[in-house]
Order: sequence, then C-alpha cells, then structure tokens
Amino acid sequence: MILIRRLALALVASALAVLAPVLPAAQAQAPVPGGDYPVRQVTLVVPYAAGGFADIRARKIAEKLGRALNATVIIDNKTGAGGVLGTATIAKAPADGSVIGMGNLAPLSVNISLMGKLPYDPATDVVPVILIERSPLVLTAAPGQGLTSVKDVIAKAKAEPGRLTYGSSGIGGAHHLSGVMFGRQAGLDIVHVPYKGGGNASTDLLAGHIAMMFEMGYAALPSIEAGKIKALAVTSSHRVSLLPDVPTMAEAGLPGFESYNWQGIIAPKGTPPAIVARLNKELNAILQMPDVRDSIVSQASEPAGGSPEEFAAFIKSETAKWAELIRAANIKPE
Repeated sequence: MILIRRLALALVASALAVLAPVLPAAQAQAPVPGGDYPVRQVTLVVPYAAGGFADIRARKIAEKLGRALNATVIIDNKTGAGGVLGTATIAKAPADGSVIGMGNLAPLSVNISLMGKLPYDPATDVVPVILIERSPLVLTAAPGQGLTSVKDVIAKAKAEPGRLTYGSSGIGGAHHLSGVMFGRQAGLDIVHVPYKGGGNASTDLLAGHIAMMFEMGYAALPSIEAGKIKALAVTSSHRVSLLPDVPTMAEAGLPGFESYNWQGIIAPKGTPPAIVARLNKELNAILQMPDVRDSIVSQASEPAGGSPEEFAAFIKSETAKWAELIRAANIKPE
C-alpha cells in the first residue's frame, strides 16, 4: 500500500511539473481581438481609379496590412459616380472582414446631400474603422493675374463681380466646395469652372485660362516650387510643414475656414466588432511607421489614426458641415 501510494504521488507530481510552465503562460496571454482573422485573403476596395490619390495610399496600406495580418490583401478598383459605385460595393460585401475599403469625403459625407438618393446609407450601411489622413488644399493663383494674397483675390473679385474664375475637378469635390465656402464667407461673386478631373483644371490654371484653384497639396507642390503658380493660403487649421510661409485661410482673414479632402478605412455593416478592433489596431500601428508617415506628409497631407468611434464622429460632422453649404448655395449635381 505504501509503495502504491508513493507511485501515485509521484505521478501527480510529474503531471503538475509538466502543466506548471503551460498554465501561467496561457493565463498571461490575453485574447487578441479578431485573433483568428483573416483566414486567407482580404480585398481592399478603392472607389477611384488606379494611380490616383486614394489608390496610391491604399496600395501602401495594403502592403503593410497584409504583413500584419499574415494574409494577402488585394486591391480592387471600383470606379464611377464620384466614388458611389465602389462604396456601394463595400457596403454590400459580406460582413466577415473579407472585404474592406477606402472611405472618402465625397461618397461618405457629400454625395448624400448632393445626389439625394444613394445605393447605400453612409450613416448605417458601412462601419468606420479608422481615419487614415486629412489633406488640406492650397489656394493657388495663375501667373499674370496680379494675385499674390487672399486680400488681392477679395479686392479683385469685389471690383469685378462675376469675372474672377476658379477651377475644380468637378461639382461636389473638395476643390469646388472649398471655392463655394470661400465665396460665401468672403461675400464674393466668383465663377466656378468645373473640369473632368483635377489634372485638366491644373493645366488650364498654368495656362492662365482660369484665375485660381483650390488644389490638392501633392498636385500643386511641383508647380509652386517651380514658381509657375502662386500659393496664397492653405485650408487647414494650421500651416502645412512643406509650405511654412503660406498662411492659413483663417490667418488670411477668414476665421473658421477649414476644408480637407480625407480618406480612411471602412467595412460593411455588421462586421464583427472584434474584426474592426483588430483592423483598427493594426492600422494605427501602420500609421506610425516612418515610411508610411513620410509618404503622407510628403504629399502635404496629415496622418490621422484614432478609434472607429472618432472616425464615425468625424464623418458625421463633415456630413453636417457640407450639407449646410450645399443647401445654402443650392448646389446641384452635374
């Protein structure tokens, strides 16, 4: 009996010795939100054409996100209707994290007021994951216009009502809305000239066919640095590091003037909170990577980040802001 008891105690001690290293380690590791996500592949839908602003950023993000998730992240460009078709694709995708997408200013905060009916409800049919970046615009003047400051623009517009022109990439874009905001806040009668794309408008600006334009920073910088156009102001709340001598619109005499083109990551309605949390965690880490931050800052944009709730609140505030302007100015789609 004594021998049997000793053998039993020895077996118990041996079993505890084996389990001892395992139990504390298992208890020490908190479960990772969405830890088993993804299974194989994630599609990142871009509502705009390949090679554009949203596409370039999406490809940089996809490369990093694929490594973080140990999965393949592929880009799918779904273009058309000012970002509406691509955003509808995201909204109607399976809510399992296999499809996410770029969420941009127009399809999430402008088009609902501009177009009225959309094939998705931006407030309920997509889940905000994270704001990637905010991109201020630069008010630029064409050569030979005698415009060296916002004060000059206001003076000329008031002296010649209905004659000073500004170009844009089309009705309802950040270029156009910034111009409308400027005209209304300063009390100016200025003429909007819409183009099919910002590149066409920039070409006519350089040629002097239009007087001025609110341009994306990355598009305007080469011509500004070459002295071909004049930077008058930026639309952010603070100066842009790449243009330290260029005042904000508020500094130039228009308090509260703030306008951005922006983009983030969204997912379909119903995507599990654990997957959203996992994506948010990885994307926040990606936005802290030096090469990612440099790629954003070098285009005169501002890296963002933050929580899904913060992104949702930002979208809501932008929607209200532009809805008010669109109604007040009676802006209609093309």
